[in-house]
This record gives sequence, C-alpha cells and structure tokens, in this order.
Amino acid sequence: MRLLSAFIALILCGLFAEAAGARCNKNVAEWMPGVGPANFSVAQEKQVSAMRVTFVGHASFLIETPQGVRAITDYNGFNGFGKHPDIVTMNNAHSTHFTDEVESGVTHVLRGWALRGVEARHNVTMKDLHVFNVPTNVREWGDGSTRFSGNSIFVFRVGDLCVAHLGHLHHRLTKEHLEDLGRIDVLMTPIDGGYTMGQPFMADVVKQIQPRIVLPMHYWGQSALDRFLGYLGEGFEVVRPNGRTLDLAKADLPETLTIIIIAGNGGD
Repeated sequence: MRLLSAFIALILCGLFAEAAGARCNKNVAEWMPGVGPANFSVAQEKQVSAMRVTFVGHASFLIETPQGVRAITDYNGFNGFGKHPDIVTMNNAHSTHFTDEVESGVTHVLRGWALRGVEARHNVTMKDLHVFNVPTNVREWGDGSTRFSGNSIFVFRVGDLCVAHLGHLHHRLTKEHLEDLGRIDVLMTPIDGGYTMGQPFMADVVKQIQPRIVLPMHYWGQSALDRFLGYLGEGFEVVRPNGRTLDLAKADLPETLTIIIIAGNGGD
C-alpha cells in the first residue's frame, strides 16, 4: 500500500511538473539584472541560462542553446534554410511564415494554427531547450472576420531565460494569454503596422508583456522602426549592434527595456 501511494505521488508530481513547464517564469523578483554583454562560451561552461539568437530574415530567427540545440522561428523554407535546425516553429499558415517542404534532419515541426477546429498545443523539450505555444486569433483579409487560434506565440526557454516570438499577432493579449506566457525576458516583435496590427497596438502589447529586451522584426525600412519607437514612448534604450547575432544570458539582462536592432531594415 505504501509503495502504491508513493507511485501515485510520483505520477502526480510528474503531471504537475509538465503542466508547470508550459509557461515561463512568473515572479518579477526572479529577474537577475547584470552588466556587460553575454558571453556565450562562458555561459556554456558555467551552465547558466543562455542562448544565441541570429536574425535570418523576415520573421525568422535562429536560436542556438549551450547544449547545441538549434531552432528556427517562422520557418518558411528559405529564411534560415540550411542552418540544420532540430526544431522549427511556424506561427501562421501564411506563405512567408510556413512551409510543407521541411529540410531533412528536423526532429520537431511545430505548426501554430488550428486544424479542423482543433487548436495547436505544443510542449516540447529537447536537451536544454523547452518550446511551447500560446494560440491567438487572426484577422482574415477582405471581410475582417476572425480565424480563431490561427496564430501562435511560441516561447523558447533555456533554464530561466524565456524568449517569445509573437508571430503574426493581430490583437492585444488577454489576461489568460499573459498568464499562459508567464514572465518573458526577450520579445521578438513584428512592427510592420499593417499585415499584423497597428504599431500603437503592438506597442501596447509590449507594455502588456513587459520584457527586458525587444527584438523588432517583420518590418521594412528605418521609417517603420522610428515610428514604432515613437509609440513606445519613453524610458527605454536603443542598441544597434554590428551584426545580426546576439548572445543572451539571464544574468546579463538590462534593468530597463532595451530595443536591440539585429534585423537591420527588417526585411530579408
């Protein structure tokens, strides 16, 4: 009887752990601000929460973890093709955000839209990378109707470092969305202002999520970036690194909101 009780307790603990795993850190007090740029090689040696992010075009980023897992966001068959990812995410069934022609060697293909009325739900762990999604709705072109669960926000977590990709977001987030996301450190944000949602509303979403870092993407030209920064208001830093690769570590997150421009003019 005692053995049976222990076995049941073990199963329940596993279920609770899996449920809790599908969200990111919740407590603002867990933030660990530091100074200086992240050192990916040092992070790997110390096994701290870290990842390397490279913009590869449009809405696609290559994410690399200390244990060698590679993921590409909004994988469409050409942005990032040949980077040999282990995981690809496709937020929206739009030609520049997904493909059915996935290169060989990909272990997990995560599509973020509902099929036959069943919303997509993913919760995948590969070595040190955990990936899950939060479904959102999409505004149809033409009649403006709503396609429910037509997009997903994908979250990538290494340790307690949480990066979210908003995909083709078309609306502000509800309390339930924010609860499902949890504490997001880095936010990959489409700022085109038309194909997704108006820039003032996207700025509101950034304020809802309150990340430490925003990586603008899915835009064309400096003027679009400048307008978006204007809608964010005040109290943030803008960093323009030389290159499209950024090394991130939890302990080195900035204390105030920082917009890091690794997408250049935003397109390909």
